[in-house]
Amino acid sequence: MPIRIVLADDHEIFRDGFQTMLKKHSNVELIGEAENGKELIELVEKFNPDVIITDIKMPKMDGVEATKILSGRFPEIGVIALSMFDEDDLVVDMLEAGAKGYLIKNAAKHEILEAIRTVYEKGTYYCQHTSHKLAQMIAKSKFNPYKKAKKIEFTKREIDIIRLICAEYSNKEMGTQLNLSVRTVEGYRDKILEKMEVKNTAGIVVYAIKNGIYKI
Repeated sequence: MPIRIVLADDHEIFRDGFQTMLKKHSNVELIGEAENGKELIELVEKFNPDVIITDIKMPKMDGVEATKILSGRFPEIGVIALSMFDEDDLVVDMLEAGAKGYLIKNAAKHEILEAIRTVYEKGTYYCQHTSHKLAQMIAKSKFNPYKKAKKIEFTKREIDIIRLICAEYSNKEMGTQLNLSVRTVEGYRDKILEKMEVKNTAGIVVYAIKNGIYKI
């Protein structure tokens, strides 16, 4: 069965483009479109989708208020926020309101599909274009998807790598610092992503700060 999606955005051109993109993939289906938060709530109540994708800034009711209401009524439905590059504070507001992920509006098709799958499977998705500043803002916010997660054991070398990633070192710089090849560093990074069950550097940074591995 395809993952059933409801989309909310006040720009018809964006909704049309999104619908066209999803039509090419049989494992996802757009079952409803809304122009604002109020319409979004009505559609979710009517169709009970698997995933909600919503813009943050909308007329009548914005994405933050709609997400608060929907997360209270339908906690099992994952919400993905759509943001612009300069909306860091609003992204944090969306996550604190109950969203499980976020994307910038011009995200690549493969990232949109990955975000949908991740949130559908009850995971958290951080956009690949997340700045270090935003990752730290999320880590310091009330948003915490790791409250009930089982504690993960990391080796000393993995912790060294995690802390250097959080300090914005590149793979090459980490290799020089730890006397490792770039390929070995990449292997450690992949293992860390797998253990944390996150998709990218932003996920590592948020996890590390929330769990006391790295201090800002």
